[in-house]
Amino acid sequence: MDFISHWETERHNLPFAIDGVVIKVDRYDQQERLGLTSKSPRWAISFKFETERVRTRLKEITYQVGRTGAVTPVANLEPIQLGGTTVKRASLHNADQILRLGLIDGDYVYVEKGGEIIPKVVGVDESERAVVTDLFSQQSSSFPTHCLECATELVREEGEAIHYCPNRLTCPPQVKGRIVHFISRKAMNIDGLGSETVVQLVEAGLVVDPSSLYDLKEEDLLPLDRMAKKSVDKLLAGIEASKSISFERVLFGLGIRYVGETVAKKLARSLGNLDAIMRAEKEVLVEVDEIGERIADSVILYFADEGNINFVRRLGEAGLRLAVQEIVGATNKLDGASIVVSGVFEKHDRVGIKKLIEMHGGKVSSSISKKTSFIVAGDKMGPSKKEKAEKLEITILSEDEFLSKIA
Repeated sequence: MDFISHWETERHNLPFAIDGVVIKVDRYDQQERLGLTSKSPRWAISFKFETERVRTRLKEITYQVGRTGAVTPVANLEPIQLGGTTVKRASLHNADQILRLGLIDGDYVYVEKGGEIIPKVVGVDESERAVVTDLFSQQSSSFPTHCLECATELVREEGEAIHYCPNRLTCPPQVKGRIVHFISRKAMNIDGLGSETVVQLVEAGLVVDPSSLYDLKEEDLLPLDRMAKKSVDKLLAGIEASKSISFERVLFGLGIRYVGETVAKKLARSLGNLDAIMRAEKEVLVEVDEIGERIADSVILYFADEGNINFVRRLGEAGLRLAVQEIVGATNKLDGASIVVSGVFEKHDRVGIKKLIEMHGGKVSSSISKKTSFIVAGDKMGPSKKEKAEKLEITILSEDEFLSKIA
């Protein structure tokens, strides 16, 4: 705590911004015992310093539509210095926050940076209200009822805080946003194609959804601004190369609500191909590791839309991979097995052992439990893991024994 207290004040003298201190357990055996989730280790935690708060005037609230159709209110502010940057806009998240704060254009508001990165409005200076009136009734009628981009009536599902524009197919920011997501690095990673070019292609009428990218020809692109022969060749080559991208990344690129990178990987590896995912009932989907009812409902809703079905069919016709590719040497010898990896190995590193487990149908687990099938143990296996394995009577295999098992 003395270290934290020191840097809480001293951080302002650093030539860069920091928002806290990360505290880590530094013994490797204890790190292994604590384990990790898919996103973060359980042996490290961050202590966040108190966030800086500033006061400025709210000029007006505007609304933007994202690629999923979510309508997000944005506070446009008189510029103010906060955390080393000039802040002009801040997130308001949803209609409920506007109502809770009772915001009116002209109010003086307090702004913080969430996680020292994203500015957000956290309060109103009640001593200087812009207008004295029934704030809640005024603001409840000010949130738009129709999409400001395509005039479609907005919907708000029960239990949801966000308003959505349901017009996925022709709402301009949704069309552009879906294409930008589709070409992103973690999805199709199309070289030579950025967000500015996507806007240009959509506005020129050359692209209406991601599948349209595969219909583009040199003669379509050369007449456009900033499109010389060299850049056109690079773009078309990038589009062609994306046809070899793995199915799990294609699935992520579809932009199904709640289906992120990890969920797409789980669905692809469990069900194998897009047809199986499209036909899967809710009971089948929730059986997949890490897939809950909300994600299952979202997948079913996506493929209940005829427009989405036609879209993915066009992707298949364009030559994209809509099924998991067979891996050379892969088997199902470890099918259904939950395996823990611990220690240091001679012939493979830990990552290599884990890849072999997945390649042969097994599942890698970070912690030992009654469900653990066996442990692959190398040198320096944590004593606590060994003790727990012996207590639960779980088999411990050496690296050579494990390799023999999958040979």
